Amino acid sequence: MNDNTDINWASMTDGAIMETIGKFVRHHRLNQNITQEKLAESANISRSTLSLIEKGEIITLPLLIQVLRVLDQLHIMEVFKVVDQISPMEYLKLKKNMRQRARNLNSTNKPKDDLGW
Repeated sequence: MNDNTDINWASMTDGAIMETIGKFVRHHRLNQNITQEKLAESANISRSTLSLIEKGEIITLPLLIQVLRVLDQLHIMEVFKVVDQISPMEYLKLKKNMRQRARNLNSTNKPKDDLGW
């Protein structure tokens, strides 16, 4: 159930995606040997609502989160984590401004006079 590398999510309809989510929930519920009644009670939802989730019907995100939490599957939310990345151009600009050498200072901690070389 974890090998979803061949799924083209962008080409799927919303209904097909909801069905895939429902299959995911059902798969993990059955793997953990949990009845619909027990999962629904633990997630604080009705059994009929859980049945709708497993059938791929339209539900709210908070309901899905409650079910995933009970199934210990919230780790899939990791894909939504936003990681700040610097663009290659910004990196080059920062790199250009980095010091390349240490400056020799005279005894008064002032830079030596520029000799114009």
